[in-house]
Amino acid sequence: MQQGTVKRQQVIHTGEHPYRCDVCNKKFIHKSSLKVHQRVHTGECPYSCDVCNKTFRKLEYLKVHHRVHTGERPYLCDLCNKTFYKKSDLNRHHHVHSGERPYCCDVCNQKFAIKGNLKAHLRIHTGERPYRCDVCDKTFISKSELNAHQRLHTGERPYRCDVCNKTFRKLEHLKVHHRVHTGERPYLCDLCNKTFYKKSDLKRHHRVHTGECPYRCDVCSKTFSRKNDIKKHLSCCNQHP
Repeated sequence: MQQGTVKRQQVIHTGEHPYRCDVCNKKFIHKSSLKVHQRVHTGECPYSCDVCNKTFRKLEYLKVHHRVHTGERPYLCDLCNKTFYKKSDLNRHHHVHSGERPYCCDVCNQKFAIKGNLKAHLRIHTGERPYRCDVCDKTFISKSELNAHQRLHTGERPYRCDVCNKTFRKLEHLKVHHRVHTGERPYLCDLCNKTFYKKSDLKRHHRVHTGECPYRCDVCSKTFSRKNDIKKHLSCCNQHP
């Protein structure tokens, strides 16, 4: 066995991390790992996709990305047969079946199945909105929200209903739309047992029982329970103040 290989194995067993990042002081076992990590600070992305030119810090990230183009989804859930590009996506998906939500917000105690969702949620409390649209400067708490927003500008609607071919900007919009075809109405009013496709529809419906009218005309002070109603009213009220 070569001397360098022996030395690397010894470091693994001793727990020694001899290579330190001079920017953030994070430590690494291998010099090569430090080199890859430093690209976080330099922004260097030396690996480029030959299909779409997207660039990556690590070769393994590029290899996983290629599956987007090839359609390869090698990780299979043995409970529902859903497939995934990445092993980490499969591991997160397993929480759907187990019901496990191991990540807890230390401010409001809301729990999450995915660590990234907790990280984005915490920004609700901190007010941080680090993702900015380069077209209209609107800011967002997560990159996924920014990506969905940018489709307003590009017109892209990548999610298509396999029943009626209607397209959507967001996957969650497609999932809600599917209920039109399946008849699923999972949101139940606990006062009158009326059911709804969307949680927002149930929330609006509750105002029938509570009498809440949260939308106020700033011209005549008339109040409304639904946003659409105040929009119609404003078009008339502004013409005839």
